Amino acid sequence: MKQKIMITGATGFTGSHACQHFKRNGYDVIAVSRSIKTYVNEENILVEQCDLTNKYEVNKLIQRVQPNYLLHLAGQNHVQESWLDPIASLEANALSTAFLMEALRQYSPPCKAIVVGSALQFDLSNISSLSHPYSLSKSLQVLIAQSWEALFDMNIIIAKPSNLIGPGVSNGVCSILAKQVAELEILKGAGSITVNNLYAQRDFIDVRDAVLAYEKILQYGQSGEVYDISSGRPRFVKDITDCLMALSNVPLDVNAVENIPEKIQAVEPKALLDIGWNPSIPFENSMEDILNYHRELLK
Repeated sequence: MKQKIMITGATGFTGSHACQHFKRNGYDVIAVSRSIKTYVNEENILVEQCDLTNKYEVNKLIQRVQPNYLLHLAGQNHVQESWLDPIASLEANALSTAFLMEALRQYSPPCKAIVVGSALQFDLSNISSLSHPYSLSKSLQVLIAQSWEALFDMNIIIAKPSNLIGPGVSNGVCSILAKQVAELEILKGAGSITVNNLYAQRDFIDVRDAVLAYEKILQYGQSGEVYDISSGRPRFVKDITDCLMALSNVPLDVNAVENIPEKIQAVEPKALLDIGWNPSIPFENSMEDILNYHRELLK
């Protein structure tokens, strides 16, 4: 019998990749989105419409489907939007998670769930480390999931991905810059792209490797554990622009608003490596796939 996996945020950047991956690997995929029923890319996966901030809709969905696995990707993922409407961020990230965990407890208690947190979570014991409402909403989301695991002995795991990159609709810096390069290529002349800080530093991991990590966690991850999903190698924005300059069909100049060296601590995905995950897509390949994705959109 096929294992049923429910994927929330199914029409988003990571969700669409996850739906395709699990469908191809033989799972019965139940894709969940707030939008109207549609299909996710070429896999013809029907999306179940559900407002995850509505407790009654969530209860009905879980009661009807009773999934074996849950990959909870849905939420509000933009820092700036959290400043504009902090309550909406709390509802989308924290409240929806509470509704999902409680619905699983009542109607599908054997379900193994991954709740996807964020590298931007803050230390709940140090309120001065809180930098924006988005961080608050994601930190509370994880606290809720961990509390349901501890209080009700549920099988809930936390995954904390770094910055996900790869082909598809994304608001990440790699996709934004690749889109600009693809647009300049259409003009068939030299051009320039502008960045805020060439020496800002982030960890990037391909979204397809992240989806592989989610499957590995569902197979072998331990309840209550936190699994970092990262490359373990932070990169500068300059690494992105250098890569795009090498891939571009036209000469490129890069303008930087500032060049302030930034250093972040590398996060090693040790717990994931210990259960057999091995990322396979090099950063340069990810960048080429992103650029080719935007080239195809502009044809």
